[in-house]
Amino acid sequence: MEGTKPVNKKLAAALSGGAVLVLALSGCGGDDNEKLDSWAKDVCDAVQPQAKKIESANASIQKETSDNSTPKDVQKTDAQAFQDMSDAYKAIGTAVNKAGAPDVENGEQKQKDAVKELNTISASYASLKKQVDGLDTEDQGKFADGLKDIATELDKLSKSGNDALSNLEEGEVGQAMARQSSCKAATGSASAT
Repeated sequence: MEGTKPVNKKLAAALSGGAVLVLALSGCGGDDNEKLDSWAKDVCDAVQPQAKKIESANASIQKETSDNSTPKDVQKTDAQAFQDMSDAYKAIGTAVNKAGAPDVENGEQKQKDAVKELNTISASYASLKKQVDGLDTEDQGKFADGLKDIATELDKLSKSGNDALSNLEEGEVGQAMARQSSCKAATGSASAT
């Protein structure tokens, strides 16, 4: 199974390269703002389990690359991981949407943009799952080529930036989120990748 191993390693590298944007929170401190803190708590509490789901999907792909796995195993693991990531980003988008606009200047626009971005990321992972499902596991060469294309897509996805999310989390919002223990827990492990 030598053919797929380097390619799947590339896939894992692309994944850990940026897929775990999971709300990389900025600094602490700042003035307390009860309304904003309550908003941040809602979002952080909803994000924490999703962050774990994304992390565990990442880990399953990493593990699959270190084993001597068959194309079928790789396909199954990767498809499940992409599905989990798609679901997780969708759930984070739903949580941000449900929390409403944060109590800051342009809060509504920032919230809308972030939700749109999260849903786009979710759709991208769903599309990658379809691609993985469609790979030919009987033909080693074709399978490796297919994985290469997916790794390229993944790389683009991780580099596309999370501007709307960064925008949502700057300033007071980021400070309010940094005060939430559930956000600290969500980012502690994610920032290691």
